[in-house]
Amino acid sequence: MNFKEMLDEKTRYAEAVLKKYLPAGEGFQKKVLEAMNYSVTAGGKRLRPVLMKESFLLFGGKGEIIEPFMAALEMIHNYSLVHDDLPAMDNDEYRRGRETTWKVYGDGMAVLAGDGLLNLAYETAALAFDMAGNMEDIKRAAHALKILGKKAGVYGMIGGQTADLKAEADGQISGERLLFIHENKTAALIQAAMTIGPVLAGAKEEEVSAMERAAANIGIAFQIQDDILDYRRTADTGKPSNNDLRKGKITLPLIEILERCDEAERSRIMELVRRCRDDQSAVDAVQAEVDARGGERLAAVTMRRYLERGMHYLSEYAESDCLSALLDLCAYVTERNR
Repeated sequence: MNFKEMLDEKTRYAEAVLKKYLPAGEGFQKKVLEAMNYSVTAGGKRLRPVLMKESFLLFGGKGEIIEPFMAALEMIHNYSLVHDDLPAMDNDEYRRGRETTWKVYGDGMAVLAGDGLLNLAYETAALAFDMAGNMEDIKRAAHALKILGKKAGVYGMIGGQTADLKAEADGQISGERLLFIHENKTAALIQAAMTIGPVLAGAKEEEVSAMERAAANIGIAFQIQDDILDYRRTADTGKPSNNDLRKGKITLPLIEILERCDEAERSRIMELVRRCRDDQSAVDAVQAEVDARGGERLAAVTMRRYLERGMHYLSEYAESDCLSALLDLCAYVTERNR
């Protein structure tokens, strides 16, 4: 079985697990349930639940206790996308090739759909306690639930989103702040995926910590690849090229060239960035600067450095089919085109 076939098989399994825990669209709250299901069933890589299951298997995990957490993590990821797309946030009208939840159901219903998915995620994760066979399983489920809450909260994904919004409002960002955003807005849920699995499987504390470090680096690499794809004209990203730039977001390909400019050049380019929200010629000019100065290439070097660091942590484990699958999944972040 080649990698694509393996990924397709594992994605289908993750889809089946997720659908098992989705609510039926009925009752007086039918509309919000429809909106929740619309957002979750829009497709996607299902990378987080797949990584969670493979990390669970890597440490000898058995049984279905992992499945409520797989579904819960994907619900949290999708709630964050629903809220990210709102007019008050990124104001995106399309995601994965179709209209976003707020565009179809209205922004008020989209807020409720996101809230509903977040609450449903914790309801779903709590079902793992019903599957626990002994007190040790209960302790592991409690630990996993604690990780899920922290990585999705203000010391994880929400904290990263907050820093992202603030940077966008300020119109400037340092490499240090961008790293914080990537570590939290994106990598935190990758960390949840790759630590909850080992915890539920009974991994040692130091093994869980090593997986957390691996996931942090892999998650940052994953987000840098997203930054690169937004500048890559030929990439099939499912959204317009330069989408971040049009919102005034400064991502790594641009930061890489700004850090190598003298003050006059940096001021000139930043003035173009400030005009990007309303001026397509400014967007084109910034793209040309990134192309000419090798911003995409420089960002790719940084991305590979983080990926290699993450893979190094994983390579310390004994050879197995599970490890090979996990390494292939992590390498995928550099090869995907959307």
